[in-house]
Amino acid sequence: MTEEEIIEMAPGLMQALAPEETEDTGARPRRRNQDDPMLALRKWEPKTRLGQMVMAGKVLTYEQALATGLPIREVEIVDALIPNLEDDVIKVNMVQRMTDSGRRVRFNVMACVGNRDGYVGLGMAKAKEVAAAIRKAIIAAKLNLISVQRGNGSWESSAGPGTSIPFKTQGRAASTRVTLMPAAKGKGLVIGETGKRVLDLAGISDVLSRTKGQTRTTINYAGATFNALQNMNTTRVSNDLREKLFINKGRILE
Repeated sequence: MTEEEIIEMAPGLMQALAPEETEDTGARPRRRNQDDPMLALRKWEPKTRLGQMVMAGKVLTYEQALATGLPIREVEIVDALIPNLEDDVIKVNMVQRMTDSGRRVRFNVMACVGNRDGYVGLGMAKAKEVAAAIRKAIIAAKLNLISVQRGNGSWESSAGPGTSIPFKTQGRAASTRVTLMPAAKGKGLVIGETGKRVLDLAGISDVLSRTKGQTRTTINYAGATFNALQNMNTTRVSNDLREKLFINKGRILE
């Protein structure tokens, strides 16, 4: 490849196709993980229109992919545009069902992914084995990735960009309701442990919260927190208020 072709590629594809640096230590090489996204990108053959545009270098960022209006149906698209996404398994449930042939056991898994800089996704999946359920849940979370609005909406904060949310928002999942409120810088995540895991992967480090319902239900708690972040994107905000609250959607580009 020429230098011009390398520049016109998505960041994840550049990492996947870059030559690997190997150290000759004399030890036995470790076995590669079959679920490695970089390994999957090397073998990727796009089947959708958006995937072909990413492979051709016409779409280089996740913001451009959303602007096309095309659905994201291949997980390799997300790995190519936002590499090094971190994942966290929120909950693993074992579901048993009695059938004519005996007891059937399946696993229900909820996983969360994010880059800790304005993007987070939540997904659930079922499978007969835990490893397969986790893998499917991570893929579902990547395909359900959303951009998060961050800003400085607390009256206690001084002027300037913040690490909180711009305004109060509420989310719901079943009977669980989570209300997120802006907090001053340094306040931390004043929310339950499950909500902290979702907000931390989203890149929010300061927030106040109020909850109602069955908050001990981990899956509903995580879903309500994610739904609150989704509802922020549907709120109309004027340009003047956007500048006043230092609202930034998605990644903070320096």
